[in-house]
Amino acid sequence: MSKGFLLVISGPSGCGKGTICKELLKRNKELVFSVSATTRKPRKGEKEGVNYFFIDNKKFEDMVKNNQFIEYAKVHTNYYGTPKKFVLDQIDEGNIVILEIDVQGALQVKKAYPEAVFIFLLPPSMDELKNRITGRGTESKEDIDIRYENAFKELKFIHEYDYFVINDDIIKALEEIESIIIAEKAKVKRHKTIIEKIIP
Repeated sequence: MSKGFLLVISGPSGCGKGTICKELLKRNKELVFSVSATTRKPRKGEKEGVNYFFIDNKKFEDMVKNNQFIEYAKVHTNYYGTPKKFVLDQIDEGNIVILEIDVQGALQVKKAYPEAVFIFLLPPSMDELKNRITGRGTESKEDIDIRYENAFKELKFIHEYDYFVINDDIIKALEEIESIIIAEKAKVKRHKTIIEKIIP
């Protein structure tokens, strides 16, 4: 059995990370979504261990002290983090774990777990990015301006990534990411046992 890996997909707000990850998981049964831990209360319909691991502040802070997160952040009044054990157990089972995260979180992951595969999702243009953020209809003009301004800052970190994919046509973007996954799966370092059997 080949070893799995952590696939980090990130990019600016509005680039389509959520949609891309949902479609990848539908199309590829060997992919597993990285379930985050959070201190916020479950929303209606959310399931423990599926949407999130719901824990209290004390447990979260203990996990931080014990270095049990690949990355974590406090958003508003709640903590969110990527549990190390869940990700590493899935990788050991040969699965590819998808982590959908913002650029700042991705940089934290790279520092803690540099062997992950990093894909930067780009919009076809910055004008289109602004249209997408505006088109959601969920943010105020001030929020839209902040997200748009932050997108330019985040683009400066693209050189920290292994690959980039332009999300202009969703099918084409999915096929490009799937090609990256195929190439990464074929890397020699992931098949040590098989290669040792062939080459004594």
